[in-house]
Amino acid sequence: MKTFINGLLAAWFGLVLVFGAMGTFVRPPEMPPLPILFGCTVPLVVFAAWYWGSAAFRASVLAADPVLLTAIQAWRAAGLGFLALSAHGILPGNFAWPAGLGDIAIGVTAPFVAMALLRRSGFARSRFFVVWNLLGTLDLVVAVSMGALSAGFLPGLAGEVTTAAMAQLPLVLIPAYLVPLFVMLHAAVLIQFRRHSAVADPAAASDVPLRQAFREPQQRGAVTVGRAKL
Repeated sequence: MKTFINGLLAAWFGLVLVFGAMGTFVRPPEMPPLPILFGCTVPLVVFAAWYWGSAAFRASVLAADPVLLTAIQAWRAAGLGFLALSAHGILPGNFAWPAGLGDIAIGVTAPFVAMALLRRSGFARSRFFVVWNLLGTLDLVVAVSMGALSAGFLPGLAGEVTTAAMAQLPLVLIPAYLVPLFVMLHAAVLIQFRRHSAVADPAAASDVPLRQAFREPQQRGAVTVGRAKL
């Protein structure tokens, strides 16, 4: 399943590249940016449907390394590029500033959150961790919403500079690939830890590594089954 998922991610990336090169995501300023909105939402619908409909995929999501899923969010510190593009008149400020600052905040804090997951087993069930993931998801939703509203199809909401550049390569890779991917990563760890928090021992020592804490219930279950067979 892991190989299949990696292949699917690569195929998705290639598909966005092809569509971007063909200009599929480009729309006139007077029209809503529906291709990009579909590019953002369709992968998320597929992810949700696959999770609920496939036991194998659901098991893969629950078994994924939470530290790695969290650490990948550090790439969002590249949101600084939005601010640079705004300064050069390529992207509008009402989109670039909230999207850029939000991504920078999540990207800069992601390594510290990942380290906390490694060192403190109870951190995964903390309010801070849940809020951090929710804020990271909210930032992406706000970025897509502001990008759509700044596309130029609504008079008065967009100035001379619009988000038209986000529909062309290489920037189209952000809303059509990276945004839904980062949302999936947030969703995966929230689903994962919600499931584990229901079975984990809340009295476990805080210095026990997170992955070890999650393996112990499985090991205890295996021992119980072995004794039953005896």
